[in-house]
Parts: sequence; C-alpha cells; structure tokens
Amino acid sequence: MRGEPSCPKCGGRVRAPGLFADTWQCGDHGAVHPLQPVLPPSVEALSVAVNRAQVPVWMPWPLPVGWLFSGIAYAGDDRSGGRATAMACSGPGPLGGFGELLLVAEELGVGLGARFAGIDGPDPGAHISMEKPPQTKLLAAGRPTPLWHVSGTPTDRAVFAGEARGLWLWAIVWPEQSGLLMYDELVLTDLRDAGAEVELLPCGALSPRFLLQR
Repeated sequence: MRGEPSCPKCGGRVRAPGLFADTWQCGDHGAVHPLQPVLPPSVEALSVAVNRAQVPVWMPWPLPVGWLFSGIAYAGDDRSGGRATAMACSGPGPLGGFGELLLVAEELGVGLGARFAGIDGPDPGAHISMEKPPQTKLLAAGRPTPLWHVSGTPTDRAVFAGEARGLWLWAIVWPEQSGLLMYDELVLTDLRDAGAEVELLPCGALSPRFLLQR
C-alpha cells in the first residue's frame, strides 16, 4: 500500500521540511510528526514499524482467542523515528459479532490517539479524570497500568486512556459494547522487546479504522 504522509491530528496533507521550516507542517496544526502510510498486516510490515519506533508498539499477547493482527501505522520520519504507533487487531466480540481494538502509544502532543478516539486533542486532557479511580487496569510490559474512560467520544466506540512507560496509551474499541474486552485482564507486550515468536503472529485483513478521519 502506497500513499503520502499526513497530519496525525486531522489526516490532512502535510508539507515536508524545506527552505522555510525544518519540520513537517500541517496547514491547520503547524509542526507535526507526519503519519506515514498505513502498513497492511504482515510480519514484514510489523518489523519495519517496530524497528523505527521510539515509543512502544503495544500488542495484546497472547491475542484473545480468534483475534488477528490487522495493521499498523506510525507517526514520525526517518530523522525522528516513530513518535506514535497505532496497532490494530480484530476478532470475535465478547458479546458476539466482530470487534476491533486499536492501541496507540504516543508522546505528549502528537495527537494520533485523540484522532482515532474522535475527540479534540491532542491529548486526553479534560476528557479523563485521573483524580478518580480508573475504570479498568491491564498489564503493560509487566506493569499494572490503570486506564480511564474517555468521555465525549462518538457512540460507536469505547475509548480508554492512561500512561505506560511515561507515554500516553490509548485503547479504542469498536463497537462500543466490545469495550468489555478491556475488563478481561488484557496483557500487553511491547513488540520492540519481543523475540522470534512475533513471526508466528496471525495476520488478518487491514482494519478499515485506519481510514477514519475522526
């Protein structure tokens, strides 16, 4: 799959560094880490994103029964490396039907997670209340990681956000009722730390969620 880099916050066109700016530029959002074209699900594509990532590449491991890896994207360029990653997987929903999970790890201000969450970003901000107890917890790279429900999102999805390894971790689930998956003691692995077992990752079709503008 080929394409052009885009703005991680809105999906709009970006200008490459040049004479007047040494960063990628979005007409609406100024300097951004460009979102690179989505990589269809394959072990080779996964290796490309993992090798360039400067932030975690989170994946439920083991995958829930019947679930498949369904695509990956990252924001950054050859100079900065990946400053945000978005990993998709899909499979049977906990209440039946088809479910999709998108896990985003990103540095402060990148805005990719907020875009997939369908909220004004770039970060969770007032959409979560970290002073209150978290709604759920998961295990990320061996550490208990609290996540809070993100308010104000479209009704077709459930969104949770928190911090892992000092960076934002977003979990966006479609449809909304498949958010029950987040209460099932998920264990996340940073694929940068994974070994040869990644080569056994089952791959499905590319998730259409990567085509969402909001």
